Amino acid sequence: MDKFPAYRVFKEGDTGRGRLVELTADDLDPGEVVIKTAYSSVNFKDALTGTGAGKIVTRYPSVGGCDGSGTVLASGDARFKPGDEVLCTGYDMARSHDGGYAGLMRLPAEWLVPLPPGLSLFDAMALGTAGYTSALAIDLLELNGMAPDKGKVLVNGATGGCASLAIDMLARLGYSVTAVTGKTGEHEYLKKIGASAVLGREALAPGTRPLDKSVWAAAFDSVGGTQLAAMIRSMQQHGVIASFGNAGGIELTTTVLPFILRGVRLVGVDSAYTPMAIRKRVWHRLATDLRPRHLDDIVRVIKLEDLHATFESMLQQQTRGRVVVKVG
Repeated sequence: MDKFPAYRVFKEGDTGRGRLVELTADDLDPGEVVIKTAYSSVNFKDALTGTGAGKIVTRYPSVGGCDGSGTVLASGDARFKPGDEVLCTGYDMARSHDGGYAGLMRLPAEWLVPLPPGLSLFDAMALGTAGYTSALAIDLLELNGMAPDKGKVLVNGATGGCASLAIDMLARLGYSVTAVTGKTGEHEYLKKIGASAVLGREALAPGTRPLDKSVWAAAFDSVGGTQLAAMIRSMQQHGVIASFGNAGGIELTTTVLPFILRGVRLVGVDSAYTPMAIRKRVWHRLATDLRPRHLDDIVRVIKLEDLHATFESMLQQQTRGRVVVKVG
């Protein structure tokens, strides 16, 4: 049986650590659809998993990579046939089921999204979990009243994958976007992809007042902690916030006053287990009105053997934008 390369995470101590190995199809977890992998991507949780910095995997050993795109080789489900191009993000990939860092994927059919017209397999992973999360956040905030004429939109953790793509998408839709970053050398990059203004991290410094000056009509946060609390205090009347990350910590200390005096809404964004009908609709938007205009500036490409060094750089906050893994 043919072998293929894979980045597999093995248990070491209380967590795990990844390394390159060779597998066969028989080594993969069960699923109705076998896919020849073309591309995967690097997300923060992939870096935590591969280095052992976080406890994400619930079953070892497991192929890493919570995203994947490729071409169907065989299918036991009538919804897919050989030659179909598909993508998968989230669910239990690289957690309790083998993920996208391998030459083949074998996945449950109910996890698969047909590749939308207008996107390539590369585009799908340039977006991946990060792009899908950002698009889902935009979709949810629009349902909660966000619109370009309501005022300025704040995007925190701006050089990260989710935030960079959110800036690009929001700018395309006509929003005035202010980016917040602690990386002083990245202001030009952020303005190039669509930010109207860039602020330093001190703009979201901890405060003692329950309410600050109302500034933002909407906000996107991938950081959490004290910075999210500062955003909540400075929202406009009926402002809306999307929360989809915890790079700055999982604790949130605030008061109820922004919610009961200004009607602020804090919307949680869970992209891993979105119902398929919503998932397909949002991916259609990623191929049309939410398609980023600056993917070439946001994305870089690596190989499987580059994964570990990339993980280390990401954990040290030395990366920006998106990293696509060329697998096939």
